[in-house]
Amino acid sequence: MNGMKTTMLLAALTALFMALGYTLGGSGGAVIALLVAAGMNLFTFWNADKIVLSMHNAQEVDERSAPDFYRLVQQLAQRAGLPMPRVYLIDQDAPNAFATGRDADHAAVAATTGLLAMLSRDEVAGVMAHELGHVKNRDTLIMTMVATIAGAISMLAQFGLFFRGGRDDGHGNMLASLLAMIVAPFAAMIVQMAISRTREYGADRAGAEISGNPHALASALAKISGRAQAIPNPVAQRNPAAAQLYIVPTHVSELFSTHPATEKRIAALQEMAGAIGAVEGKADAGASAMPARSRASALSPIAAPPASAPRRRSALDPHGRG
Repeated sequence: MNGMKTTMLLAALTALFMALGYTLGGSGGAVIALLVAAGMNLFTFWNADKIVLSMHNAQEVDERSAPDFYRLVQQLAQRAGLPMPRVYLIDQDAPNAFATGRDADHAAVAATTGLLAMLSRDEVAGVMAHELGHVKNRDTLIMTMVATIAGAISMLAQFGLFFRGGRDDGHGNMLASLLAMIVAPFAAMIVQMAISRTREYGADRAGAEISGNPHALASALAKISGRAQAIPNPVAQRNPAAAQLYIVPTHVSELFSTHPATEKRIAALQEMAGAIGAVEGKADAGASAMPARSRASALSPIAAPPASAPRRRSALDPHGRG
């Protein structure tokens, strides 16, 4: 069902691209638009990760250059039963993260330095587990392809008036061009919303299951949502369609947001945490209780440090700014 929905949504975007081409250039424009859309789909299929990572100037890291972050992703990937993805850092203050790639064997995950500096280790783990949830749910390819095609539709619509000028050559009129410029980007955004809002809930649930800590992901979302809106994101400003890739939206009103309201996502995670706690409570009934403070983290076999131990603002800040 998910594959069928994805195919239908991509077909709708391609049809929209063709309709815009017809409005601006007649039947010849529609044919050209079809060829361009097919070419973009094919190119994006093989190069989805390269497109997005290059767009963000992301730098690949490994166990030597970012040991804590890399090992955390490695451990989460093992828990999810996924191949180890390539790991990237983006030198940007805005706290955010995303996953990309055409399938699990060609996946990549990335986080900004701002996110790593802001969150605790468990919170970072919750965020990266969410991104691995996208990989596990096979969301990454379609999200990147939709962002690419939607961006192309917006670009074509913006150039439509310039190419049409004031001519009326039998293929339409100025009103049609103006309508295309207004309706096409809006329709593309509607399709994006249909894809992303449901997938974000699915990735939240998968991420909470992978990390075993729904509260940590909920806490991370609460911390980064406001900052992601407040701090400029040059990539999202140049290409608004890229905003759907992030774990939280950036500079997008609720009407045009590709994500559910953060408050609703947090509420869903807290409900999930409550359900997990109820199950664990039943399992622990009658057994000797382990003090909560000495329990091992769901993200590490090593017991958590005592409450009196000094704690850095971020356990994963690659630049030591915590």
